Amino acid sequence: MKKTTLGLTLASLLLAAGSATAANYKIDKEGQHAFIEFRIKHLGYSWLYGSFNDFDGGFTFDEKDPATDKVNVTINTTSVFTNHAERDKHLRSAEFLNVGKHPQATFKSTSVKKEGDNLAVTGDFTLNGVTKPLTLQAKLLGQGKDPWGGYRAGFEAAGTIALKDYGITTDLGPASQDVELIISVEGVQEK
Repeated sequence: MKKTTLGLTLASLLLAAGSATAANYKIDKEGQHAFIEFRIKHLGYSWLYGSFNDFDGGFTFDEKDPATDKVNVTINTTSVFTNHAERDKHLRSAEFLNVGKHPQATFKSTSVKKEGDNLAVTGDFTLNGVTKPLTLQAKLLGQGKDPWGGYRAGFEAAGTIALKDYGITTDLGPASQDVELIISVEGVQEK
C-alpha cells in the first residue's frame, strides 16, 4: 500500500511539474519591454529602420512541449515610425500600409517546431488586407521571476516578407523588395 501511495504521489508531482511549465503570457507592452522593428535596404546602399510602436498580444509557452505553443499579435499599423514624419505619412498611405482601410496587421501562429536551440514559429500574417503564411525563427532569451512577484519569458524572432506578397507594389528598386522583421518580446505570465 505504501509503495502504491508513494508511486501515485511521485506521478502526481511529475505531472504537476510538467504542466507547470505550460503558461500563458501577456506581452509587456506597458513596460516597453517589447519591440517590433523592421528594416529594408535603401537603394542597396544602406538600411532604413523602422518600428511599430503600438501592438498587443500574447503567447503560450511550454518549454517541454513546443508543439502546444501559440502566438497571437495585433499591430496597429498607424503606429509605424521611421524617425521621419513625411516618410511615415507616405508609409501609412494607400501606396504602402493603407492604414485608412487596413489599420491593423495580425500574426496568429499555426505551428511551433523545435529546431535545435531555436523555434520555428509558423503562422498566418495579415498585412494590408492580405494573409500569407510566415515563419519566424525564434529563440528563448531567458525566463524567471521578476522583482514584482511575477514570472517572465523573453524571446527574439526574425523573419522576412516580400512587399509584393502583401499587395505593396510600389517599386523601390531591386534591392528593396523584401523587409526583414526583427522582434523582441518579453511576456508576463498570466495568473
